[in-house]
Amino acid sequence: MDGRLSANWKVHGLSVEGYRHRRSGVPCQDAWAHAVSDTSVVLAVADGAGSRSRSDEGSRLAVELATHRFARLAGRPCPPGEAAHALLTNAFHEVCKEFLRRTGGAAYDFATTLTVVVLTPDWLGHLSVGDGFVVLRAGRTPDGDRLFHLLPQPAAVSEYSNETVFLTSPEAEDRVSTDCVCDDGVDGVLLSTDGLAQAALSGRPPVPNASFASAVLRPLDSPGTDPGKDEDDLATLLRSDRLTALNADDKTLLRAVRT
Repeated sequence: MDGRLSANWKVHGLSVEGYRHRRSGVPCQDAWAHAVSDTSVVLAVADGAGSRSRSDEGSRLAVELATHRFARLAGRPCPPGEAAHALLTNAFHEVCKEFLRRTGGAAYDFATTLTVVVLTPDWLGHLSVGDGFVVLRAGRTPDGDRLFHLLPQPAAVSEYSNETVFLTSPEAEDRVSTDCVCDDGVDGVLLSTDGLAQAALSGRPPVPNASFASAVLRPLDSPGTDPGKDEDDLATLLRSDRLTALNADDKTLLRAVRT
């Protein structure tokens, strides 16, 4: 749990164990991290595979490596077209290589998803493998309501499968999703693991739940006098019966608003 202010963004993240893990005493297998500079921010969330014995360590390692490797991109101008995707994919390859080097022959036990966003003054880069998701806040309706946009997600393993892809999956490099957004109107970002998908997204194809996104960004837009209370309120929301009824998995919310 942390909150930091760069020259351009206020950032806050929180991971909580899901009901199943609280009941069985299993540690939270989600993780998040961020890296900030004077002008740029890297955000990362990861969801360790529930069936793997060291996935909580895997998710923490994944976000640590991602924030370090992707921070190198933050000072570069946004390259056009496919070059942007290549830049993000190359950073992902570096993360995978180091992840496998550190976990060695036990890599299977550390399986985790990974979702990364790079925020710079000129562009926003996004990369995801697995079932994490990113929602951007940018623009307003004619009535002045905020607009929210879901970034493209990796394709499902199959039409009839709820399986996901991990950093250690043989097909990870073929199923990674990348995106580059050049829009200075983006003033809010949400990253999450799939434990919040039912609350934050709705419909088919999925679209952002504007009321949920607005509610969780509001404390960063207008923080209260007690930052600890804002964090406690978010933890209470993520552990609430209402959200647990939608999904009993671990939940991670990493949020950033432009200052």
